[in-house]
Amino acid sequence: MKTTSDIFSRTLPLTAWLLGCFLTYSSDPAAAADKPGFVRLVDAVAQGRDKLLLFIDGELMNPDGYVLGDVTGGMGLQPGTHEISLKRPGVSEGVTHLNLASEHTITLIPFAERVAATDDKPAHWAMRILRLRQIDPVTQRSATFVSVSQTPELNLEIRAPYGKWTAVTVKRLSVAQSPILYPEGYVPLRCNARNLPSIPVGEPGNYVVVLYDDAAGALQALNLQDYKYLSAD
Repeated sequence: MKTTSDIFSRTLPLTAWLLGCFLTYSSDPAAAADKPGFVRLVDAVAQGRDKLLLFIDGELMNPDGYVLGDVTGGMGLQPGTHEISLKRPGVSEGVTHLNLASEHTITLIPFAERVAATDDKPAHWAMRILRLRQIDPVTQRSATFVSVSQTPELNLEIRAPYGKWTAVTVKRLSVAQSPILYPEGYVPLRCNARNLPSIPVGEPGNYVVVLYDDAAGALQALNLQDYKYLSAD
């Protein structure tokens, strides 16, 4: 089975900007190496049944599992290589390997993709994993949209003060950015005239909107604010 790193290396822009924060680095490399890295999960797997299960290096992380739209905090791990596997009945298993650095966070967004039938296997849903990796900090308010929806291209609109709407086009398995002109509060968002959850905005930083489909195929949006600044990996 190909890893998701192989699958997405040809489709995801490596310069995608996601999630804002101020990073701190240790001046002592030995001390920094002793500090953990972190893995965070955003569940966007709408297909299958029962709950999504996350395994890290073969260990089940949460026996209760995760439901669509769940977002975890950072799970601390020793720096180095880790195997991540995600399982849900009705969807083939998703597996990826992470090279996790000390004090860095990798966010995982698993979702399901329809795989066409072949001579050897019927059509089925396969687990894919979008990985977001930490890079540099930002100091402005902005919105970053990342789509794992089955729709090839989404036409969003984000509102500025005084009622003006700004168009944002988001392609599948890619990201798009827009400045946030509101100083704080809830920023209205819509797609094809349908309202999506507003983006809660406070201090300067990058506010992330994950776009995904529910089990009925309807577009949903999940707002994230993180203290890490990430790029598509």
